[in-house]
Amino acid sequence: MPELAELDSAVTLFEQMDAEEGPVVLMNLFTIDPSDEQALLDAWAHDADFMKTQPGYISTQMHKGIAGSATYVNYAVWQDVQSFRAAFMHPEFQRRIAQYPESAIAKPHLFKKLAVANHCVT
Repeated sequence: MPELAELDSAVTLFEQMDAEEGPVVLMNLFTIDPSDEQALLDAWAHDADFMKTQPGYISTQMHKGIAGSATYVNYAVWQDVQSFRAAFMHPEFQRRIAQYPESAIAKPHLFKKLAVANHCVT
């Protein structure tokens, strides 16, 4: 099972899961021992298959740091916090996350899109 750490020390993921907002994006920063890369990707694909079947799920992607990095970031878009919470707390998902490599440290956090027009940085 991955070690869970907070991305923001002021607000925990579990506090965020009490919010009534949507849509939301789960950002999950993973660090692992480089030798566990395939185990991480296999475990993530397995739990992503479950999440894709859950009400309120919209999409997900996994990205890997470049130049030999052992850091990964997953983002998943959800209709609302309630849908994410139900999927995250589901016993089947909890069983699946137990299959992550022991070296994995996960830092999940929920975000919402800001309504800021025409503020692109190039």
